[in-house]
Amino acid sequence: MSSRKKKKAALYEKLRAATNSNAMNKTSIIVDASKYIGELKNKVDRLKKEIGTSSTPQNSLPAVTVENLEKGFLINVFSGKNCPGLLVSILEAFEELGLDVLDARVSCEDNFQLEAIGGDQNQGHDAQVVKQAVLQAIHNWNEGS
Repeated sequence: MSSRKKKKAALYEKLRAATNSNAMNKTSIIVDASKYIGELKNKVDRLKKEIGTSSTPQNSLPAVTVENLEKGFLINVFSGKNCPGLLVSILEAFEELGLDVLDARVSCEDNFQLEAIGGDQNQGHDAQVVKQAVLQAIHNWNEGS
């Protein structure tokens, strides 16, 4: 087999692996790759909408996402601007829910960014309840500032 054919075969094999394709011929691999790229584009669009970066104005409220973990939640809050006092409001909301902050990363310099892992003491909350509590804390903070 020539060097060029080996390179082509290796490229198709990498493409098959990257797209989780089981196809064996070139056309099917490319079709699978094309579908996979479309799925990734949709996922990016959905995530942009979810975190509020798809053309939100600078003066809007911070974006919030909450994901379920095995024993708690991953909470992300992001704003393109500095938000003095917001961290305290969010931590108070965690306390009211009975969430323990197990790990957190916070940036409050040019923008506000919080990534926290909250352990649920009561073992009864779902991600939507936590998200609503954080959104209410943001709303209360916004009204007070």
